[in-house]
Amino acid sequence: MLKPNTQKYKLLEMIGISGEFPASQLSRLFDTPAYTEKMITDLKANHLIRCHYKDGLRGYRLTKRAKEILLSYNPSRFRCYLDGNVETNSIRSEPQRRIRLHQKAQTYLSLSHVAIPFLPDEKPPVFHEDRQSVDIILSSLPCFYSSREIKELGDVTTKIRNSRSVGSLLARHCVYCIYNTGSTVMKWEYRTEVRLTAFLQHYLKGYPYTGHPPIRAIMFGDTMDVALQLMTSTGGPRRDLFMLDKAFDFFHFLPNSDEGEPILKLLANPELLTKLNQLLLSDQEKRWGDIPMEHDAISPDGRPTLLAYDFDMQRINRFNTGLNVLKLSGNVICFDFQIPVLEKSMGDKVQFSSIDLSKFRREFLHEL
Repeated sequence: MLKPNTQKYKLLEMIGISGEFPASQLSRLFDTPAYTEKMITDLKANHLIRCHYKDGLRGYRLTKRAKEILLSYNPSRFRCYLDGNVETNSIRSEPQRRIRLHQKAQTYLSLSHVAIPFLPDEKPPVFHEDRQSVDIILSSLPCFYSSREIKELGDVTTKIRNSRSVGSLLARHCVYCIYNTGSTVMKWEYRTEVRLTAFLQHYLKGYPYTGHPPIRAIMFGDTMDVALQLMTSTGGPRRDLFMLDKAFDFFHFLPNSDEGEPILKLLANPELLTKLNQLLLSDQEKRWGDIPMEHDAISPDGRPTLLAYDFDMQRINRFNTGLNVLKLSGNVICFDFQIPVLEKSMGDKVQFSSIDLSKFRREFLHEL
């Protein structure tokens, strides 16, 4: 008998809320290929999942029996995903629709690994018509709300229905619009994303924020190489692809992997960000007001320094432009896995101070 809080149940849950779970992401759920194969074999043998392979996309879907099991265990959690003609229950066959389901699964995995609530029964109902009767306080954040949850508000979301966002992450200090571009540069409509920003600022003023919350953005992508494509994109021949415009002043890039998860944890927790920034800049001088460019401090040898570990593409581009215009060399503090892309973007005018990701997990995150 399948029981909650088991690995098998966790996989079924992920498939259920995603609609279709990408086979390529199984390694982020289970420790070894052998264990993964055993898990999939057992679930298939018990007629709980089936593999769907078409148009080069391989994913796992729930059987009717599996849906009934999840609904019987936790109807309040799964009814919105597994009941009726919703996209996670009645899956369309078009490749783009399936890719979007896969990208949502990637996002949910990252959220789950850093313990950010995203399931309906785990968080306060912020995007709900009865929200004024609910005591929503900042201490309950961070929480993630999917684009579908937001759009279920009805007519007030008509102007943002074409947004490419997969949802919004509400942190105590700001709101992040979350996107997932996968392995290619995504479609982009500047005006729609600006309207999304305006909607969130208006709707969330007072619930749970006292004023208009700052709106930032996070872009997930399959690899760090995608970040370079995004930072250099000019919108494509039709100008309908992503480019770093003015929709968001801060736009972070995170890979869909265990490398991106520590950064997500940092971005969602302002206290962690402050503590890390103070640690990284402890041997630096304060920023100089007479250098008219983006920077966080001055290195001991007189170079403007940028904290780039959060991979804010907007700030990285502004820093790079400043160095070029002023003909300066700079110092960039970032994680080790981010350096190859930044080297391609900035060239040899930058010296890198590397943060070892493994050591960071072990010594900084572990002590919290």
